[in-house]
Amino acid sequence: MTIADSGSPSLSEPDPTLFSACPPPHPHLQVSVIVPARNEAHHLTETLDALRGQYRSDGNPLSTTQYEVLLLLNNCTDASEQVARQYQQTYPAFPLYVEAIQLPVSMANVGTARRLLMNEACRRLQRVNPMQGIIASTDGDTVVDSQWLYQILNAIREGNEAVGGRILTRPDGGSVRLNHLRDVTYRMLIAQVEAQLDPQPNDPWPRHFQHFGANMAVTCTAYLRAGGLPNVPHLEDEAFYRALLRTDARIRKSPAVRVFTSTRLNGQATIGFAEQLRYWQQQNQQQQHQLAEPADGIVHRLRCRQQLRAIWQQRQQSNAPTLALPLSLVASSLSLSVDSIGQLLAHCRYFGEFWEQIEQRISSNWATRYPPVAITRAIADLRRCLNGSPVLATAEQTPGR
Repeated sequence: MTIADSGSPSLSEPDPTLFSACPPPHPHLQVSVIVPARNEAHHLTETLDALRGQYRSDGNPLSTTQYEVLLLLNNCTDASEQVARQYQQTYPAFPLYVEAIQLPVSMANVGTARRLLMNEACRRLQRVNPMQGIIASTDGDTVVDSQWLYQILNAIREGNEAVGGRILTRPDGGSVRLNHLRDVTYRMLIAQVEAQLDPQPNDPWPRHFQHFGANMAVTCTAYLRAGGLPNVPHLEDEAFYRALLRTDARIRKSPAVRVFTSTRLNGQATIGFAEQLRYWQQQNQQQQHQLAEPADGIVHRLRCRQQLRAIWQQRQQSNAPTLALPLSLVASSLSLSVDSIGQLLAHCRYFGEFWEQIEQRISSNWATRYPPVAITRAIADLRRCLNGSPVLATAEQTPGR
């Protein structure tokens, strides 16, 4: 099937030609799993085996009436379609639906493929489960855990609207493995600091930092409220995460929702994990330090976010007590005027939207106040912070930073 470059389908009008030959969704359908893939013939069988072998925590199989798999093969030049069609024939009871398409060059990217899939999954779920339907996303080179769907369902039942799962890589002995492990350590430490300084009841520690297309899920309600997957060619998962934050979606970054993926340098996306690996490889070859935001900058930002969240919540509750910390102190700490913050408080509908606007206003001079440091130093400082060191306790009050 060829899709013309006439603009991608809107959220309210999914492409009517996609998956048109599929049977209607099962009445008990709860989760529609979407898998964009391009030239993944060598990985698809393992990916599909993992999706077919889903279990509950008691060891019993998860009923395939509860979920389906939508596989979209775009612009493949290998045997991906043959592998997928053969899989359907081998396991006819498994609800796997396959569509192979040719996108024009301007649309042939993972952003388009994932958006088409998520829109179609949303449409199918709304036919049978409009309020509680869940769209779950993974990739064609990724192997989900045997309890992947069960843990996603658990997280949503706990009141969350979206789930970011843990993406684990298999050790490959590559030259950038250490870079990747440092990056993961740094981001996990930030997640732990965040859980202490600006805790969210729906996302307590233990948690993590990932929210990417290879392992994420969202209710149809939150998907529609966020406006669907943004129309961007790459980093669509990051853009979608920001859209969820912007609309105050309850997001759980659950360590129990796990997948395993490759650390190949020749990923299909022009920008993404593979590009990051290539960048680290180039840094190593040039003997450059891996840099990161320093711990004191992170602590400063998170403390200010927590204080502004408290102010926001006070405005939403007429009977809330007067805050001890005036808005002027937070404004001064961020080098913003009280009036500018007040205007944002008055006009923003969601706290996430409000904080995004704050971050945009402070971004121009933040790196000057807190220049990047070697990631090893940032990791050490974050650990000291978590161990109770007073060094960073008043970082946001340090003059001239």
